Amino acid sequence: MSAIDDILATARAGLDRTEPSADLLDDPNTLIVDIRPAHNRAAEGEIPGSVVIERIVLEWRLDPSGDHRIEGFDAGTRVVVVCNESYAASLAARDLQAVGLRNATDLVGGFRAWKAAGLPTRPGTTTPIT
Repeated sequence: MSAIDDILATARAGLDRTEPSADLLDDPNTLIVDIRPAHNRAAEGEIPGSVVIERIVLEWRLDPSGDHRIEGFDAGTRVVVVCNESYAASLAARDLQAVGLRNATDLVGGFRAWKAAGLPTRPGTTTPIT
């Protein structure tokens, strides 16, 4: 295995990974966070109700005790990070746990698994939080 494979396996071992499910859309204690680049979102769409946050500022916007955090969540919120296929999201969720979001996780298979399951999408035109 390569070094990144080891890092990814270690990150995922600490996550309670979430399968794609429409139930995520109705859970008031779940925040879905899309970290995909604009070109992927424009081409493939987004999950309705998701919050788009640039990966470069993710920890600052989601640190539950940080001065630069967004509203609408707390340290107990389940934050489900979404990328294309769940590799970057696994690492991002690990990092969010390190800043105090104990229930941060990723979406197994990422947005592409969500879309392949026939779950709802919206056009990918949301301006990201930076």
